Amino acid sequence: MLNNKTILITGGTGSFGMKFIEVVLRNYKPKKLIIFSRDEQKQFNLQQKWKNKRSSILRYFIGDVRDKDRLYRALDGVDFVVHAAATKIIPTAEYNPFECIKTNVNGAMNVIEVAIEQKVQKIVALSTDKACNPINLYGATKLASDKLFIAANLHTLNSDTCFSVVRYGNVLGSRGSVIPFFQEKAKSGVLPITDKRMTRFMITIEQGVRLVWHAFEDAFGGEIYVHKIPSMKVTDIALAINPDACHEIIGIRSGEKIHEVMISEEDSLCSYEYDWYYKILPSINNWHLDPERSMGGKRVESGFIYSSDSNKEWMKIEQLKEFLESPQYCELREIII
Repeated sequence: MLNNKTILITGGTGSFGMKFIEVVLRNYKPKKLIIFSRDEQKQFNLQQKWKNKRSSILRYFIGDVRDKDRLYRALDGVDFVVHAAATKIIPTAEYNPFECIKTNVNGAMNVIEVAIEQKVQKIVALSTDKACNPINLYGATKLASDKLFIAANLHTLNSDTCFSVVRYGNVLGSRGSVIPFFQEKAKSGVLPITDKRMTRFMITIEQGVRLVWHAFEDAFGGEIYVHKIPSMKVTDIALAINPDACHEIIGIRSGEKIHEVMISEEDSLCSYEYDWYYKILPSINNWHLDPERSMGGKRVESGFIYSSDSNKEWMKIEQLKEFLESPQYCELREIII
């Protein structure tokens, strides 16, 4: 699918983007892979990493999704787009609301408009569990972004451009994840816990990349894809990182949930279950009733909720320890530090 195609990833120097580059180059032979981001130092580091290793395929664009003109130039001739650029840190968004909206909402609109103008084939936007029933600004802006990408398909009914969304939980070890934070704090022997009851969905970056590939292959337009992944209690994450550390209960931060939800009760009316993922179909134009879009899936029960506390699959402490000791995580740690 991606062979001899031009792919662009916004926010391409983030932890997801860097893993996406590695896995794509390992499995496909793209014509070009364009890294679009505003961080010149991270782009320089990437260029050094991939120097003399299929570097002729990689292209580096300094730019911001807020800048529509720069996007227009970058998306010229592009076949596939992964939209990963976002303001993601909850406290940052709360204290800088205008900036968060400019990136997560206005930036999404720019990507959509330019992709349509440049006749991009497929666009997959990365979302978050915090976009489901949001209680913080970050989640609210990502919900708005999701709605924009879904509705964009109404404007491409007479073209081949297709927009879809993938929704993630806590990405293991990525920037902003609790794991690197705990690993740093573990040196002091005290780990700050917001609430003993807190649970989170756990997904690896490789699983996230797999879900993006599947969206490229499967989407008709407007779908939200949700990977089936395990949950874990935050206290168990802390035990996996340092079983001897003391736990200091500091209370829930502003905009933080005790449990995360990726499919709400309202979403269940349009959701279908597959072997390793769920798919929320768009209700616009009654597309959720289209048998071709739901092919191979089983309609979830009315009232179904995919929540981190009621999840059927749980990650054990030993499983997380094994992951943290794996070569792939050690490599990821070198990237994100």
